[in-house]
Amino acid sequence: MAALPVFRWRLAPDGYATRRQLRAHNLRPGGQDVAAQLERPRYRRPPLVAYLYRIDLAKPIRPMTPARWAALDKANAARRTCPACRRDAGYVIPAALGACVPCAYPEGTA
Repeated sequence: MAALPVFRWRLAPDGYATRRQLRAHNLRPGGQDVAAQLERPRYRRPPLVAYLYRIDLAKPIRPMTPARWAALDKANAARRTCPACRRDAGYVIPAALGACVPCAYPEGTA
């Protein structure tokens, strides 16, 4: 396996993009391997690394279908449902609490 080209921060040539940059252009890596990497030096720590993909090999993002929208709605509803009282809390229940606020702190809601 050949070594990846490494570029300094903000000095990558045209034709490369990170996943986030691809997504901003409605593209995805599409199964291609990482083509290069950026390194941002830091003081007394290892450098920050960002992986780059070739834009010419990127594919368009897949559109959301009605079934995918329904699955997303179902997943979000499960994150809002309290496991203790089985009610929709109206917000995403924090993992640290594990339940809605009234169930997590029953003595403070009176």
